[in-house]
Amino acid sequence: MKSSFRVSPRVVASSLFVQLAVAVVLGVLVGHFWPAVGEAMKPLGDGFIRLIKMVIAPLIFLVLVTGIAHVGDVKAVGRVGMKALVYFLVVSTSALVFGMVVGNLVDPGAGLHIDPATLDTTALDEKTTTEPATASEFLLNIIPTSVIDAFATNSLLQVLLFSLLFGAAVIVTGPEKCAPVLSLFETVLGLFFRIMGWIMRLSPLGAFGAMAFIIGQYGLSTLGTYAKLIAACYGAAALFIMILFLIARFVAGVPLGAFLRFTREEFLLALGTASTESVMPRIMDKLDRAGCSRATTGLVIPTGYSFNLDGAAIYLSISLVFLAQAFGIDMTLGQQLAALGVLLLTSKGMAGVPGSSFLALSATAAALGLFPVAGVALLLGADRLMDSMRVVVNLLGNCVATFVVARWEGQLDRARMRAALAGEAEPQAAPAATPMAPAPATA
Repeated sequence: MKSSFRVSPRVVASSLFVQLAVAVVLGVLVGHFWPAVGEAMKPLGDGFIRLIKMVIAPLIFLVLVTGIAHVGDVKAVGRVGMKALVYFLVVSTSALVFGMVVGNLVDPGAGLHIDPATLDTTALDEKTTTEPATASEFLLNIIPTSVIDAFATNSLLQVLLFSLLFGAAVIVTGPEKCAPVLSLFETVLGLFFRIMGWIMRLSPLGAFGAMAFIIGQYGLSTLGTYAKLIAACYGAAALFIMILFLIARFVAGVPLGAFLRFTREEFLLALGTASTESVMPRIMDKLDRAGCSRATTGLVIPTGYSFNLDGAAIYLSISLVFLAQAFGIDMTLGQQLAALGVLLLTSKGMAGVPGSSFLALSATAAALGLFPVAGVALLLGADRLMDSMRVVVNLLGNCVATFVVARWEGQLDRARMRAALAGEAEPQAAPAATPMAPAPATA
């Protein structure tokens, strides 16, 4: 018996995933065949990212405060934070080691024999105008000089700290006394997700503009110049994603393939805009709908954006090996272990800092003295082409971290997860895991 099921062309055309896919392909074509036009499309991508950033800080505050109020236990929130940080440390260190191993096996910089005197560091100097923060400066920067400043500058860790204190104050004061405030926050949260729905309708334009600019400015010819390095990074990323699949399945009990289908629009948008920030509000909503408690999602995702950059860790370690090999330096095991230690420190807390990868590599090169710091300029041509790899692995790594921590804390609602991943209506959630206000359909 033949199936009479047919997908309407109108339904396909109205799918956000299809619109994003078409926008990314068109961006590549425009950037390749009309580079000047592609570069001129940059404001489309930048404008969309700014629209998203406009709502990130208040969303984190509202999600975390209402989530902590539902949990009703300050100690439980503290446990979530500690477990998240331990998980981040283990996994991001593993990503650095993994990248170092791949770099040694592939030898992406072997045979280049670069002369440091031939390097033009002008563009590198422009990207690394900010000095790497010391450990004490980094810790002090988590404390906002004022709450308004933290929200105005989108300092996620500062917003996170204030949200934790506010949520803890609600629990100590008593949810009953704070009921009017919490009710207001829930309503405002719903309004913000309504705004997010409107912004997401512009996401294909943002993806098109960002991709056209990247290809128009750097060109597909760069792929050939850095073919071995790019292949090493993307191959390592693919293998690491397989490891994340295993962690999700055996540690959290989550079918990551089904989750990727559930979040395909968010991942494609992150891929097209080369930014994880562009999907932060939506991915938090999807994780909540997939059974993670609001408190866990609100705490793990923003923290992970600074402390759990698995894709960036893989890129940094492979790039360090590439640069050493390009200058004809054969690093000993001791030197590589020292490099891992320095990278572990220099790579933390650099999310959102312009030229963060160059800052981390420059600081590591200066600390080790293995090759000239100016050698980091070799990566200028390939760095932007690595964005797609970094954002996908970073985003997926933080999603898996949220599931793992939620499972450890008993805050993963499996019934809701199965229903969401199967595309079914969500069952009624328990009070401790009340879902976020759903984002409106984006057709």
